[in-house]
Amino acid sequence: MKILIAEDEELTLKTLELRLKKDGHEVILARDGREAISKIQENLPDLVISDIMMPYVSGLEIIAEIKENLSDHKISIIILSGMGQEDIVLEAFQLGADDYITKPFSPNELTVRVRRFDLMKAR
Repeated sequence: MKILIAEDEELTLKTLELRLKKDGHEVILARDGREAISKIQENLPDLVISDIMMPYVSGLEIIAEIKENLSDHKISIIILSGMGQEDIVLEAFQLGADDYITKPFSPNELTVRVRRFDLMKAR
């Protein structure tokens, strides 16, 4: 599965990249929201994992861009959120996010959640 990670924290980005590559996925990295939108349009990933708070363009704006302009590509979205951002997570779901993971997260939890989307895509 082709997965784009949009995350401005380098340690989190590398942790996600290493785990997803270990799980056999093709991984595309974006270090801010503007870069993420550009790479999403170029690569049309199967899944986007995005932090909510990023420079230039937020995770919420990424969700809106995917749902408004790329809806025919069936791109799934997992949002990464810090503790205490429940209102933002609810807004992400209203915009069209499919799932969320609270930071800090377990790499095993990430694998299980991503596998769920992989299985849904295979159907």
